[in-house]
Amino acid sequence: MKKLILILLIFFVNAFSEIEVPTLTRYVTDKTNSLTPSQLEDLEYRLKTYEDTTSNQIVILMIPSLKGEDLFDFSHRVAEKNKIGQKGKDNGILILVVKNERKIRIEVGYGLEGVVPDAIASSIIRNIIAPYFRAGNYYEGLLKGIETLQDAIAGTYQAEKENEKLDGFITALILIIALIIFFSILSRIKGTSTGGWVYRNGGWYSYPAGRSRGGFGGFGGFGGGGFGGGGGFSGGGGSFGGGGASGSW
Repeated sequence: MKKLILILLIFFVNAFSEIEVPTLTRYVTDKTNSLTPSQLEDLEYRLKTYEDTTSNQIVILMIPSLKGEDLFDFSHRVAEKNKIGQKGKDNGILILVVKNERKIRIEVGYGLEGVVPDAIASSIIRNIIAPYFRAGNYYEGLLKGIETLQDAIAGTYQAEKENEKLDGFITALILIIALIIFFSILSRIKGTSTGGWVYRNGGWYSYPAGRSRGGFGGFGGFGGGGFGGGGGFSGGGGSFGGGGASGSW
């Protein structure tokens, strides 16, 4: 009997521990009082105008706390319940801000995952929104985040292009150094009696046993390039499949 009571208690605790998913009636819902009325009005106007001209829906929800809930799960439930985006296009985006836990999630609908992939959503959180949030400027962070999402959808935003090129160069440089060390050790082990390898004039060349390190056929040096790398509101029937990114500030 005690075991049954314990099981029922756990069940009810879990059942009622989930945060109630709000029904969104505006493009911007601020339950944290972080935005002034004029800031709310401005963001509302921008997002409504954007939907009117493109049919894409971007919606913002700011809450104080997740109360132990998973960020991804809650964000997905909010997006799905409110059907953000148009039916058949699935062109909705939810920006979820959890103020006390300092977490952000950009949830991207199926139809926009191609133009707002996870990498771009993550870049927008880290490089655009988070710096403003750290300074306590929630309005500016959301405004710049919205504008950058719109640029990404239009195809005019490239996430961290210069950083990606630098990462590619560093990776290639490390590879070259590792190969130089490897072949240097290999050459010493083989010795001149059994031939070996020599690096000269930008390439690696082999020489057979008993021959001087002259010009034998070899293979060129290694090169490396950069690596290429989501009135009032009413949901239109959009669907979500888990695309997007999470971050913090």
